[in-house]
Amino acid sequence: MTAPAPSAETATANFPIPDGVFAEKVVSVQHYTDRLFKFRITRPTSFRFRSGEFVMIGLPNAERPVYRAYSIASPNWDDEIEFFSIKVPDGPLTEHLQKIQPGDTILMKKKPVGTLVLDALTPGERVYMFSTGTGIAPFASLIRDPETYEKFNQVILTHTCREVSELAYGEELVAALKEDPLVGELARDRLIHYTTVTREPFPRQKRITDMIETGELFTDLGIPAINPETDRAMICGSMNFLKDVKTLCEDAGLEEGANSKPATFVVERAFVD
Repeated sequence: MTAPAPSAETATANFPIPDGVFAEKVVSVQHYTDRLFKFRITRPTSFRFRSGEFVMIGLPNAERPVYRAYSIASPNWDDEIEFFSIKVPDGPLTEHLQKIQPGDTILMKKKPVGTLVLDALTPGERVYMFSTGTGIAPFASLIRDPETYEKFNQVILTHTCREVSELAYGEELVAALKEDPLVGELARDRLIHYTTVTREPFPRQKRITDMIETGELFTDLGIPAINPETDRAMICGSMNFLKDVKTLCEDAGLEEGANSKPATFVVERAFVD
């Protein structure tokens, strides 16, 4: 009979915390589907990050913990750190991570990184945030950051999932955001949340890539097609999605940017399991 995996609390006692790593407590856990959940952890007082960045996180359940890249879903002003995760039954990290409870310990490396940050984009009028699945996480951070609305007059967040139930995190997020005392008024005026589903009946049962290619997205929104003079884009999702949307952005005349060389679109290539 296989012995159960040690809890995060037992594991912390058994294994020392590595250098360059924070050991933080789980504050809350919310499961949306059998594949998706979010959790929040305490925030170290010394931890600073830019909205849209990611960090490496792990569990203290081994002498050499497994770490994976997770986008920070909370904005840089939040007192806690939020993550939105998939569940992978045999994933080296998520197999255990999906079982965490409030009070458990999460290991988080101290250095945040990433390209889905406002600093990597040149100024523009409108920003598209194209996402699939848990790729919405960095945008959950950015749409809650006042700086996003200082830099762009219109923010279009697209979220494509396989099933309708997988849209719940984003829908809950946007509904709460529009009542937020810090950015609620800005979000009500400037944020558009555009959802599509690929495998179930839905008003927009389509891939967002097809809607960009045919122009249906822009017709629906009543705005012109992507224009490098005015529009910027940020992309996060599956590998095929990244490749396809990147090609569409380049076909529209946008150029890929980075922290060292801001331009008109950026791509995030960090994933869980």
